Amino acid sequence: MNLQQRIDLLKRLGEYILSTDNQWMAAKERAFRENGWFTPAFIELATHSISHTFLNPAALTGWATQYAIPAVQVAPKNVGIVMAGNIPLVGFHDFLCVFISGHRQTIKPSSKDEVLIRHLVEQLHAWEPATQSLIGLQPMLKGCDAYIATGSNNSARYFDYYFAKFPHIIRRNRTSVAILDGNETVEQLALLADDVYQYFGLGCRNVTQLYVPEGYDFVPLLETFKKYNELADHHKYKNNYDYQLAILILNKQYYMTNGSIILHENPSLFSPISQLHYTFYMVDRETRTTAEQEIAASLQNHADIQCLVGKKWLPFGQAQQPGLTDYADGVDTLQFLLSL
Repeated sequence: MNLQQRIDLLKRLGEYILSTDNQWMAAKERAFRENGWFTPAFIELATHSISHTFLNPAALTGWATQYAIPAVQVAPKNVGIVMAGNIPLVGFHDFLCVFISGHRQTIKPSSKDEVLIRHLVEQLHAWEPATQSLIGLQPMLKGCDAYIATGSNNSARYFDYYFAKFPHIIRRNRTSVAILDGNETVEQLALLADDVYQYFGLGCRNVTQLYVPEGYDFVPLLETFKKYNELADHHKYKNNYDYQLAILILNKQYYMTNGSIILHENPSLFSPISQLHYTFYMVDRETRTTAEQEIAASLQNHADIQCLVGKKWLPFGQAQQPGLTDYADGVDTLQFLLSL
């Protein structure tokens, strides 16, 4: 398949994802049954984002042109992909990068997110038999020429060992933070709620730590965050909420809550499910901007941070809306593939 054929096929896939095809609807229902964190609402959020952002034909063409991807990959390599399973189709961008590059790929899907990616791959196989030699799914990866693996810090150590002799990209735990100046509007706080709550906070692009000025008033934030109070009815999320709340109460630690999230002062960038950490920073009225910039400077190259959200950085509400060139961990996946 040449590049244009691959782009045309991806366009068709984007249209299919937005359709009400019976088999596709059944696959999404099955994905929810097999993983309770994949609610229908969050599956729709993920798939619509993929269709509109990743599978836009004009964007795909511009992306390919930017990297001077050859019309035909003369010497395609077999790239093994170990996918994560924290949010629906979280590994789709890796699949897309390999497919658009013209290389072959062997995917090891996560047991938590196997249904959706398998269905979409099988759909491509049904439409275009030539993709059967380009895309495969296997329970174990062996004999690949290069590897892209995403997992926890613990699993990353194993990936480093097993894939050390091959070209590879290894991704570890990451999270996102937001810097507030205390003058955010209700609309901006509502968008920040999306960055915090979407996918139950399980993604590396979810905000789990807030940096707020000393004396910050949390009441407007907690009130605005009530837009997601329905998550408290989700049994898995509620179990986490109750557990984290009980720990804080037993340890007699200060906390704030609106019924669906717990705010707790803690310097850790990573927070448990249903909990959001915050850290105060000192503010001088004349040097407020300097204080915020200093915090940002200390965070922007931090190995554990995926996104820095705020008025001067990634806009509120866009943490879970990555574009084609918003590569995980800042590593250019497509350039890596083209260098093989």
